Amino acid sequence: MPASLAAVKHKIESTKSTRQITSAMQMVSTAKLNQIQHHTQTYEVYAEKVKQMLADLVKSHSATSAASQDDVYAALFKKRPVKKTGILVITSDRGLVGSYNSNIIKETMGLMAKHNLTKDNTVFLTIGKTGTEFFQKRDMNIVYQYSGVSDVPTFREVLPIVRTAVQMYNDGVFDELYTVHSHYVNRITSHVVVHDAMPITEKSLLDEDELAQLAAANDQQDSSANGSATTAHVSAEYEFEPSDTAIVSALVEQYAESALYGAILDAKTSEHSSSANAMRSATDNADDIVSTLQLQYNRARQAAITTEITEITGGMTAQE
Repeated sequence: MPASLAAVKHKIESTKSTRQITSAMQMVSTAKLNQIQHHTQTYEVYAEKVKQMLADLVKSHSATSAASQDDVYAALFKKRPVKKTGILVITSDRGLVGSYNSNIIKETMGLMAKHNLTKDNTVFLTIGKTGTEFFQKRDMNIVYQYSGVSDVPTFREVLPIVRTAVQMYNDGVFDELYTVHSHYVNRITSHVVVHDAMPITEKSLLDEDELAQLAAANDQQDSSANGSATTAHVSAEYEFEPSDTAIVSALVEQYAESALYGAILDAKTSEHSSSANAMRSATDNADDIVSTLQLQYNRARQAAITTEITEITGGMTAQE
C-alpha cells in the first residue's frame, strides 16, 4: 500500500476512535443533564415560594422594619456605602464544555467595566477551577475559592458556601455582591446572567409590575400624610409568632441559601447542556472528517489501481 494511502487510512481510524470517545462523553453529559433537571424542577417550586413570602413581607414593609434589628441574616437588607464589591463567579472545573466558561468570564469582565470596578475595589468568590485560575493569573483578589462541585450538587454540599458568603458580607469583606453564572434555557440555549445577591433589595425580590405598584402605594401614603385626597389602598397585614425579627431572619436565611443553591444548580445544568452540545458538535465534525477522508482514500486507491492496470497493460504491449 502506498505511503499516502496508509497515512489516510491511519487518519480515518484515528478519527473514528476520537468519535467513539466524543459520542460516549455526549451520552454521559446527556444522562447527567436529565438527572439534574429533575432536582432543578423540584427546587424551583420551593425557591419560588420562599421568594414570594419574602416579597410579600417587603411590600408590607414588615421585612424592612425587622431588618433594623441586630441579626446576621436580617442585616442583609441593610444598605451601606460601597467600598468593596464582591463578585461570585461560577465556572466549571474542566474543559470540553464549548464556550461555557469563556462567556461567563467575558460577562464578568463586562460587569467590572460597566461599574468601573478594578482589582483594588473588587474581591472575587470563585466556584470552579477555570474561573479561579483565570483571575489568579491576572492578580485579582480572590477571597474564597471552591472546586469539586458534584455533577448533581446537594443542598448540604452548597450550604458552607452560602454561610461563608453571608459571613463575609457581615464582616465587611465586601459591601455588595453580584453573582455571575450561565443560565440554562433549554438543551440548545444558555445565556449568562448577573444578579445582585447582597444586599437584598426590593428590586431583587419584585418584578417591574410589583415595583410600580409598591411605588404607587408609597406615593399614596405620602399624599395621605400631607392631607391630599387619595383612593383607598388595601395592603396585607401579618401577625408574627414569635416575632417579626425571627420570621424575617428565618426567611432571609432560607432565601439566601436557596438563591445560591439555585444559581449553582442552574450553572451545573447549563454546564452539562454545554458539554453535551460540544460533544455532539465534535461527533458530527468527526463524521464529516471521516466522510471526507474516506472519499479521499477511495480516490487515491482508485488512482493507484488505475496506475497498476496501466503499467501492466503497458508491459504486455511492450512484450508483444
